[in-house]
Amino acid sequence: MDNKYINLKEKLKQALSSTARAISDDYEVKNDLDQNKSSKKFDFFEIDNLNSKNDFIKARAEYDSLALKRKFSNNEIYKKNLPSNNSSKTLYSIAEKIRYESLGIKMLKGIEKNLKDNYNQSIILKRKDQLKSKDDVSINEAFELYMLKNFHNIKLNSLTNNMLSFWEKDFDKVINKHLKFLKENLELQDKYSSKFSEIFKEMEISNADENEENNENDQDNEQNNPSNEDQNSENDDQREQNKEEETEASLDTDYDIDEYKLDEQLVDTDSDKQNNEQVIQKKTINDINLEYKIFTNQFDEIIKAENLEDAKEAVKLRKTLDQQLIGFQDVITKLANKLQRQLLAKQNRSWDFDLEEGLLDSSKLPRIIIDPYNSLSFKKEKDLDFKDTVVTLLIDNSGSMRGRPITIAAICADILSRTLERCSVKVEILGFTTKNWKGGQCREFWNKNGKIKKPGRLNDLRHIIYKGADIQWRQSKNNLGLMLKEGLLKENIDGEAISWAFNRLKKRKEERKILMVISDGAPVDDSTLSVNSGDFLEKHLKKIVKFIEDKTEIEILAIGIGHDVSRYYNRAIKITDVNELGDVMISQLSTLFDKKNSLH
Repeated sequence: MDNKYINLKEKLKQALSSTARAISDDYEVKNDLDQNKSSKKFDFFEIDNLNSKNDFIKARAEYDSLALKRKFSNNEIYKKNLPSNNSSKTLYSIAEKIRYESLGIKMLKGIEKNLKDNYNQSIILKRKDQLKSKDDVSINEAFELYMLKNFHNIKLNSLTNNMLSFWEKDFDKVINKHLKFLKENLELQDKYSSKFSEIFKEMEISNADENEENNENDQDNEQNNPSNEDQNSENDDQREQNKEEETEASLDTDYDIDEYKLDEQLVDTDSDKQNNEQVIQKKTINDINLEYKIFTNQFDEIIKAENLEDAKEAVKLRKTLDQQLIGFQDVITKLANKLQRQLLAKQNRSWDFDLEEGLLDSSKLPRIIIDPYNSLSFKKEKDLDFKDTVVTLLIDNSGSMRGRPITIAAICADILSRTLERCSVKVEILGFTTKNWKGGQCREFWNKNGKIKKPGRLNDLRHIIYKGADIQWRQSKNNLGLMLKEGLLKENIDGEAISWAFNRLKKRKEERKILMVISDGAPVDDSTLSVNSGDFLEKHLKKIVKFIEDKTEIEILAIGIGHDVSRYYNRAIKITDVNELGDVMISQLSTLFDKKNSLH
């Protein structure tokens, strides 16, 4: 074995282990895997045994899967909902593995590719002859295929389709009606796993002796990795033989550690690593939200502003906003123009000289006069490194904003949107409130279900999209008038709104992301606070904001109208007169564009 081969394996070890640490957010995982000893955190695939391309695919997928398990799977919740029936335990562990892998697939394309490549490979390698009935296919194999098809969108081949066909109707009968619920609650392990426990009880799976051997590792209530272990013991020898045959057939022609392919895949791994911060950020937000209890979110609403009212009423409200805008337009427009000049100056403020075309460089004309044979000289303005930027304005739409504050907020959002659009900075405008006073349908549901103590958030959220970042101002200008809609402004649950805005912003491709929150004080929802601790909503808001400030590159600032919000945000401005809002919004953005890291 030559040194180049060994070095490639060393690179692979380092890349996979660092990726696993980043995905799992566990930085105690060791870089040094030379002795093939199992880490305290991971049962690592033995990299020194890589002999084929199939092994490489499996190694990457197993590292990702185990890291996702470490990151997304809570063992206490797993034990809490673990079925008592041994056969159900194995199905339960498969369902949990699919859950945490699905979260990884949703958040990172590299993880999706690794896992799907590995599953597709295992499907191709399956060998089952003379399939005549259910007895020829174990429920564990069939269930894993069912989950891969429905949750990972893995395409089955003719053999695996045939294997699943013996069981699919049974699974559909008890699972199909819950599929939507399960997919919507992938991030909520307790809801997801308890639902599967109910499903397995309904299926009345037998605890046959032939399944005992497969499940002995589940007896101590620890989680298994079903795709990494053979769950059907009667087929172990056959599968191993087939794998060896496949490996031997591929050695000469397919891989033999093709250094060029391996280098390409290592580049992919490094690329994944660069994006892993996104996974970590998403998960930490999820961790915070898991600690923050919600009684039910089934009545919540994310709605486009144009669906709040008919077009005729939207035009009428826009006219009202335009009338209000007249009194402030001169001052705010001057400020907006100042910001525009500043941004454009940053984008174009240097020149390339001595070009063959462009603007005539008058400074070089004297040399033409001296010597007519000299050629004319031209110059062009060149772009500086001005980061592609998106700004989200998140506006409190609570009842206490009624009147002048919400009018000024709408006016400023309108003008700021137009100004930044002219400077190629995209703007998203969002609002947050609740659908009802006093809890709405959520509280009614709580009343009917025994009024459990400390139920968590107990109202129906309404999150409003007034303008998407990719929508032009002209297309959405009527929407901004809808902030003046009678009866719209109710309660404000800030923490969840910021989490929502953050997750929308995080998906954007722009290099620089700014979140500006406009609020008039602390989060308030009488229904929630009447049955939880007095600081329940504030505590969640502080955790969300601290995470964004400390753990992400999104720049967040807040403007408090009449109230000091600096206890929630590191960068916070208080204004006592709503007439100051336009000035403060624009000056704060100006400061941000002047100083890249001015938040801390």
